[in-house]
Amino acid sequence: MTADPASQTLAHDAHAFVARIDGPWCDPVAAMAAYADEAYAALLLSGRGGWSYLLRRPDAVGEDLPAMLGPRAAQGDDPPFRCGVLGLASYELSARLETVAPQARDPAWPDLTLARYPALLAFHADDRRLVAIGRGGDQAQAEGRARDAMSWLEAPPSAPPSGGPLAAEVAVSLDDRDHAQAVAETVGRIAAGEIFQANLARAWRGRLRSGRTPFDLFRRLAKASPASYAAYLRLPRRAVVSNSPERFLSVRGDVVETWPIKGTRPRGGDPAADEALARELLASPKDRAENLMIVDLMRNDLARVCAPGSVQVPELASLRTYANVHHLVSRVRGRLAPGRSAWDSFLAAFPPGSITGTPKLQAMQVIARHEPPRGPYCGSLFWAGFDGALEASVLIRTVAFVEEAGGWRFEARAGGGVVADSDPHAEAAETRHKISAILAALTGEGP
Repeated sequence: MTADPASQTLAHDAHAFVARIDGPWCDPVAAMAAYADEAYAALLLSGRGGWSYLLRRPDAVGEDLPAMLGPRAAQGDDPPFRCGVLGLASYELSARLETVAPQARDPAWPDLTLARYPALLAFHADDRRLVAIGRGGDQAQAEGRARDAMSWLEAPPSAPPSGGPLAAEVAVSLDDRDHAQAVAETVGRIAAGEIFQANLARAWRGRLRSGRTPFDLFRRLAKASPASYAAYLRLPRRAVVSNSPERFLSVRGDVVETWPIKGTRPRGGDPAADEALARELLASPKDRAENLMIVDLMRNDLARVCAPGSVQVPELASLRTYANVHHLVSRVRGRLAPGRSAWDSFLAAFPPGSITGTPKLQAMQVIARHEPPRGPYCGSLFWAGFDGALEASVLIRTVAFVEEAGGWRFEARAGGGVVADSDPHAEAAETRHKISAILAALTGEGP
């Protein structure tokens, strides 16, 4: 593929050149299919109004984000991510950050995996725009990398696999009764004053059928249940498929925002039932209180790295509707204090309060009594740009895959916030609502 020279724009800063080449529109999921089995290939698939990114061939892999990014360098704003680092932070990264956090870890998943990409493809579905970005030490290298990224579209198209179940087997780790008992025990700890809220999850585990791959699940979810922070990441002998609706952190300039989700109802079977469930969620004192507790926690987390008095709540417990559930979502915003970075804000707020509880460290201890190490689940997948920007998701609605001699085994978890007046049986039902789209994609028919 060749690009029209008139479509090229070049930007230079003190540290590197950045080249951009506009190209013809292509569906990002279809483009990713050719590279789905390539180590460190990734696709960040945005919802409406956002940019999606296809990344391949990192030039560095490590665990030290500031060292991998180097000094901050201006890059422009469109698209927001113009090469940089993609990171996977497992939930257990918290043990490095707080000595009293639970120390057990999943041996299959490192605490932190970082890969730096000197080129990428960026897709904007609403505007039908596609651009290739390359970064290099001089103009020729940057332009060469952008052209190389554009050539990724030349791979022969990969046809979707035939329909049918993807999973050979799926089993839940705790049945409804046992999960309800765990919730009831946690309610007892809340009544005793140990904590105010904890997010308890249970797991569904299984293995894929012969010939099926993690990308088959990602492709099926992208069609049947699109999410704002969907992502696919292929690592050596591992893969992450996320269908998350939840943003953890967004940093642009010195402004940092977090969007915690708390409060859930299933979608109704018809428009009237759906609207009634949405109204019920908006009117629920329990769900609003649950959301407010996490908002207060996130305000405190951001205040650790933000200028005094700058942390605000522009949006509180607003209704958001997704493919299979309604949620209450809030927005907390602050201004980073001088000398503080996006990475500082990430570490100050990790793991996200919406999937731990409050007080955070005590809630994490309660979670550890009921759950084995979470690995990627309730961690974060994020990009960090050379200009200091960062965008991070919360890895809910996420499936972690490990490749073994017999094929791919997987684990997916779903949980909910437990508060003083939680109904244990309703909490068990809520986890099933949240996992329903993933289970349908694993066990049902689909392209």
